[in-house]
Amino acid sequence: MTATDTIPKLIAEKAALLETAGIESAKAEMEWILCYVLEVDRLNLYLHGSQLMDDAALARIDEIVARRVTRYPLQYILEESWFYGRRFFVSPSVMVPTPETEGLCEAALGFVHAHDFEAPWILDLGTGSGVIAITLAAELREVDIVALDKSVEALNVAMKNASDLGVSRKIDFRQSDFFAALDADERFDLILSNPPYIREIDYADLPPEVKADPKLAMTSGDDGLDAVRVILRDAPRFLNPGGRIMFEVGMGQSGQIAELTNGDQRYVSFNCLKDLNDIDRIVILSCRE
Repeated sequence: MTATDTIPKLIAEKAALLETAGIESAKAEMEWILCYVLEVDRLNLYLHGSQLMDDAALARIDEIVARRVTRYPLQYILEESWFYGRRFFVSPSVMVPTPETEGLCEAALGFVHAHDFEAPWILDLGTGSGVIAITLAAELREVDIVALDKSVEALNVAMKNASDLGVSRKIDFRQSDFFAALDADERFDLILSNPPYIREIDYADLPPEVKADPKLAMTSGDDGLDAVRVILRDAPRFLNPGGRIMFEVGMGQSGQIAELTNGDQRYVSFNCLKDLNDIDRIVILSCRE
């Protein structure tokens, strides 16, 4: 392959290698790789990519493809992941953000706008790379956010992302095992989380890309609900009157969570939003005032 070859030909050739390795979105990933290497957006990749391509760029592309065919996540290779239209730094210390979590941000923003908060107080439990806290900080003009995570390495990633995206002043990052770092009198209008919810028995069968994520951020006991139980037990005492608890759940778990809340008199409403695949994904809870 020489620098004069067309972009479509290069994409097709390299995408075939990814497809052979079992990667379904091979063409889209190759476009992403080329945009990354050439530092252009997708439109300019096809308009000007051939002129920008040189031997050094081709060598870098081959290097990335060679790593990707091992099924190591592309986001970790490139050290970037796109979420809610923004580029985030990611490392193996944090989970790769998923489109499903964008639904949690949408629900949170919808709640804030519907209730006309001037400056809501929001808690992000298990912030990881910080995508939830940072997205809300970027989308809301006035907001105070506390972002908790047990992992110091994850917090370092989140703080870098907050700095890179210009929202550090709006977020208080704290190392914490669940709610431990909160003061007893702290209250929030929204408590948000993308907790671990994969059953231990299901972990071995996950795709290689998913298993590259930190296991601590993925599995949660025999039924996948250990972390959810802690949230259900402790979150209400940190919730402002009229506030909401929102968190992501796995396939088939919404019914079990509804049963858990039915046995807790503090909860007065249970709703669940579906994702783009029509799967129950975002649990929304309100509590007695």
